[in-house]
Amino acid sequence: MNKTPLPNQQTIEHKWYIVDAEGQRLGRLATEIAMILRGKNKPSFTPNIDTGDFVVVINAEKVVVTGRKNEQKLYRRHSGRPGGMKTETFDQLQRRIPERIVEKAVKGMLPKNVMGRKLFTKLKVYTGADHPHAAQIPETLNINTIPARN
Repeated sequence: MNKTPLPNQQTIEHKWYIVDAEGQRLGRLATEIAMILRGKNKPSFTPNIDTGDFVVVINAEKVVVTGRKNEQKLYRRHSGRPGGMKTETFDQLQRRIPERIVEKAVKGMLPKNVMGRKLFTKLKVYTGADHPHAAQIPETLNINTIPARN
């Protein structure tokens, strides 16, 4: 009887990719990033083993959403205290912490378990075109999404 070969943790090669978020739609960008983080783009994908790659996102402040989501989409956080719920719109959060928008979109597409939390640490999001991961020699990943019309 033949057994299905499982990838060994030592033999898995984790690549580094760089993604430019300028002019990209938030949801379509996040789905592509989540698939790369999980390793679903590889033939050796196994759901219970980390076969994914590292992703560096630059120009996070230039990501766009369609329609009226910049005024209507709400981001909530809670301090843990009574009455500690804070809400802000996409525009407000984009002015304050633009990296968090991409992080929350990708995190929501990862598994809600220990594996998902481990995969999320492989996502690096930065405003502007500069990033401290040049030593890893990341490959440029071209995500072919249709530019948003506003």
